[in-house]
Amino acid sequence: MQKIRNIAIIAHVDHGKTTLVDKILHTCSIFRDNEQTGDLILDNNDLERERGITIVSKNVSVRYKDYKINIIDTPGHADFGGEVERVLKMADGVLLLCDAFEGAMPQTRFVTQKALALGLKPIVVVNKVDKENCRPEEVYEQIFELFFNLEATEDQLDFPVIYGSSKQGWMSTDYTKPTTDIFPLLDAVVEHIPAAPINEGTLQMQITSLDYSSFVGRIAIGRVHRGIIRENQPVTLIKRDGKMVKSRVKELYVFEGLGKIRAQEVSSGDICAVVGIDGFEIGDTIADFDAPEQLPVIKIDEPTMNMLFTINNSPFFGKEGKFVTSQRIKERLYKEMEKNLALKVVETESPDSYLVYGRGILHLSVLIETMRREGYEIQVGQPQVIVKEIDGKKCEPVETLIVDVPGEVAGKVIELVTQRKGELLIMEPKGDLQHLEFEIPSRGIIGLRNNVLTATAGEAIMAHRFKSYEPWKGVIPGRLNGVLVSMDKGTTTAYSIDKLQDRGRFFVDPGVDIYEGQILGEHIRDNDLVVNIVKGKALTNMRASGTDDNTRIAPAIKFSLEEAMEYIQADEYIEITPVSMRLRKIYLTENERKINAKKFQS
Repeated sequence: MQKIRNIAIIAHVDHGKTTLVDKILHTCSIFRDNEQTGDLILDNNDLERERGITIVSKNVSVRYKDYKINIIDTPGHADFGGEVERVLKMADGVLLLCDAFEGAMPQTRFVTQKALALGLKPIVVVNKVDKENCRPEEVYEQIFELFFNLEATEDQLDFPVIYGSSKQGWMSTDYTKPTTDIFPLLDAVVEHIPAAPINEGTLQMQITSLDYSSFVGRIAIGRVHRGIIRENQPVTLIKRDGKMVKSRVKELYVFEGLGKIRAQEVSSGDICAVVGIDGFEIGDTIADFDAPEQLPVIKIDEPTMNMLFTINNSPFFGKEGKFVTSQRIKERLYKEMEKNLALKVVETESPDSYLVYGRGILHLSVLIETMRREGYEIQVGQPQVIVKEIDGKKCEPVETLIVDVPGEVAGKVIELVTQRKGELLIMEPKGDLQHLEFEIPSRGIIGLRNNVLTATAGEAIMAHRFKSYEPWKGVIPGRLNGVLVSMDKGTTTAYSIDKLQDRGRFFVDPGVDIYEGQILGEHIRDNDLVVNIVKGKALTNMRASGTDDNTRIAPAIKFSLEEAMEYIQADEYIEITPVSMRLRKIYLTENERKINAKKFQS
């Protein structure tokens, strides 16, 4: 029997995965007593910390009693499903975390479905039982029902359940009897998760993720499926398309704590990192030199959305970013494709533009935000859903949308969703909230979050996941209001913003540099209006108490990147630089816009 356990931690966003991993790392004394570690140890890049979500899966390993437990922390958001699908291949079991109040959410269902299909053994952890209004027993029933609906096997349905609070650092088999540590959870892992199997024979290892080091280049990470891998061993790399390349393992590492340690050989069942193999991609197999055999290639769900990425050609290009050429943007996008499996880049007729296909708005916005921080200047167009023709019918992606809102505003939410071709399927009370479930085209979700949060005073909790492709649902109304577009280049003045406030709400502050064709605000009517806000006050040497009034300006509306992506229309771009984000028209002069207006009429 091998004393190795490989587990993946899966859950909906914000149900406490990374916090639980922190507690396991501390319990198994990975750190010195005086070491400062902070919270959310594994969310180690800035974007993950700012958003409070896991974006990239991580591997760590702990020792408990005399067992080695390899833990894989996975993202909880369905947009990063590509990450989850491939790393589950490394695990023999999963810890399914569930919030004791919220219960099974859409992404819980999404990742659980993947894990059960791979035949992994689940342990259910009902987390946050210290919350008020929590309902651990109902949640347990809900998860059992979810497993049953997902066609779990009898062995999977007979899952152990652990209750606790990862924030307070305790786990127990009975939520009415809190303990002082998380040992009951680790005992359950050792007892219920099957040991990593030892498969005798020639070497087989699938590359399921990759790391990068500036010293040794790209590092392949995966689990040894069969046989033994050794340092300096000659191997064959089998590409996804079956092509074979001869190579050699230079160095081997296994995971220990938060880092890696050098190993001479790694046998089947353990997860390792291999240095020295060139030109690999995720899903390739490292196999025996003489008798190579390929493992089944990882299948990844299709992307459902695309966006146009193009070079920044605004009057302010090159002022704030380091990388502005199309060649640099192309290299960066292709580099991202190597490790981000759910992403696809397609060249367009224009040499400066690329269509980037992804799983959803968050998936694409994280890529844009990462590029911006690395010093790139780009422009992106309106997100478009991918339409397919199935059996001669035009079909589009449809999603399941779940909204939890206070009862008194549920009517407003239903009205907003049904305007966008959503159908209400379920409406039931959940604690002091109303639980609503809809089916809605993916097109309808773009731009919906803002409207729902405004209508419910920010109290709605929304989540959605891809369901299937269904026949086209018809026209969905887009943005109702037009925009205020700049007529001139210059610096905005408080005087002219004040005079134009009755025409709409502004997105820019006084004293900001703008250019012709930039979008400055939202018009109160449904048409676009060209305005001049660089005009100053005409100065005279006459002063009178009646004519000198102070300027009173409403604060400018500031969009986040996702909100801007949902706001723009087909004839608009978002200009993104390391310092600023501006909305603009594709055609900057009013004359060009009139000439090309027909292009954007759907």
